[in-house]
Amino acid sequence: MGVFMNKKNLRCFFLFLCFLLVCCSACTVKESENKINELNIVLWNVQNLFDGNDNETKYNEYRSSSGWSDEKYKARLQSIAQAIEKMSEESPDIIGLVEVENLQILEDISQMYLSKHKYLHTFFGKNPDAPLGIGFLSKFPFEDVKLHSITNNGETVPRPILEVKLYIEEKPLVFFICHWKSKREGDDKTETLRRNSARIIVRRIQELQEEDPNIPIIVMGDLNENHDEFFRRGNSVVTALMPDDPIALDRAGLQKDFLVLSYKKPPLPEYFQENTITFYSPWYHGSGGSYNYKDNWETIDHFLLSADLFKEIGWSFKSFKVMDEEPFVNNDGYPHSYNVRTGSGLSDHLPLLLTLELNDS
Repeated sequence: MGVFMNKKNLRCFFLFLCFLLVCCSACTVKESENKINELNIVLWNVQNLFDGNDNETKYNEYRSSSGWSDEKYKARLQSIAQAIEKMSEESPDIIGLVEVENLQILEDISQMYLSKHKYLHTFFGKNPDAPLGIGFLSKFPFEDVKLHSITNNGETVPRPILEVKLYIEEKPLVFFICHWKSKREGDDKTETLRRNSARIIVRRIQELQEEDPNIPIIVMGDLNENHDEFFRRGNSVVTALMPDDPIALDRAGLQKDFLVLSYKKPPLPEYFQENTITFYSPWYHGSGGSYNYKDNWETIDHFLLSADLFKEIGWSFKSFKVMDEEPFVNNDGYPHSYNVRTGSGLSDHLPLLLTLELNDS
């Protein structure tokens, strides 16, 4: 049966079509507005971030007997949250924190002081007897999370490695968040422990690349080692971070318990073997550092980027910044360390800000 449409019905039908077109256009605009084209990622060693409760693993100065309290803890947490909000025009999308006591601290800062920024996903890791651990706050849900413990001569190293996999705009990203062994007991004596940590990352990346050869990877954390550590130590020691350099290759031999760094973008190995996992370090194109020791700047906090973050598809490197302005530095331009007695300052490390951009081509 045919359908008869008079002028009035035809006009109504035309208006209905226009309404549909406007609605569809509005939906398209809304989807476009909600699409994420940039990611701001922060790494920050927040210097002994303890809560207000007493326990045996706390440092003495952070116990109630020394004057530490829940009020001082919350005041410090608020200062850190306010500083985080100043790191970029939009609040960071992902935050890696080093030297955090427990998961509750991540929940407190995200729910009490950064609640409007919707850090709905947190992950924390440390070994049971360790005073401090590492944490991860994200506006995006986790696809997968793992905690890798490290054993050396039958002893568990107190600092594990967090592995987090995300899908953002349907594009994958894998993060390794670390706090490697410090040099407090001596550079050479502690190097083995840092290299053990590097070995875990190399092994895990090889496993990931068997599943997806093009997976983009970011290693981030306080690695307690400069990007040019090998050269600073006279080219004489195999360090946990090795440059893609013929001298380093000759010194390393067949050993594989280190990460190879490059100044090139993408970081494809030039001197090490073709299949060597190599990372770009933004410190090669920066100045200063994130930590100052005896008036010498050190580059011990890191974002290390795999070659897949330099392709014209998916997430790729855009910029790197050291937060070397107020409130992160004092009047002398050094990190504004936290003073547990006065409650002033933030941390003895400067935060790092990494920005990625999305390429759809």
